[in-house]
Order: sequence, then C-alpha cells, then structure tokens
Amino acid sequence: MSNRFRIAALVYMMTNAVLFGIGMVSIMTIPALARNAMDWVPMAVIASFILAAPIAWWIAPRLRARYWRHRDGDVISGPSTATDNP
Repeated sequence: MSNRFRIAALVYMMTNAVLFGIGMVSIMTIPALARNAMDWVPMAVIASFILAAPIAWWIAPRLRARYWRHRDGDVISGPSTATDNP
C-alpha cells in the first residue's frame, strides 16, 4: 500500500464525518428538506460516503511533509527553539 492510500484512508473517515454533519445540519435547518427528512437523511449518508473518497484522495498528498518544502529546497522551519528568557 502506498503512503498516499494510507493517509487517504485515515482522512476518509474524518472527511466522511464532516460531509455527513454538513448534510444533516442542512437537512434539519432548511424547512423544505426537514419536512421530508426520512427521504433526505439516507441520501446524505450515501452522498457523504461517495464524496469523501475523492476529497480524501485529494487531501492526502498535502499532509505529507515533503509537500511543505519550498521549491528552491529550503524547508519551512518548525517552532523556534530559542527562549525569551535571558
């Protein structure tokens, strides 16, 4: 398995939860959708399962450390190790 697939598998679960939450909030707050919630909730579940996969696949490479390097070879530094105390 590639690293991208492993990262995408982990991101998939979080992406699925976020998309499902957005769908449920939309269904419950829009009166026209809330009236037929029994029909819309299964659609939100299915849509979140389907849409989460390509979104997770797109996000995965951006979570790798190699992505955050500058093109000229400089690495973005992490937190400073210097202390403010004299």
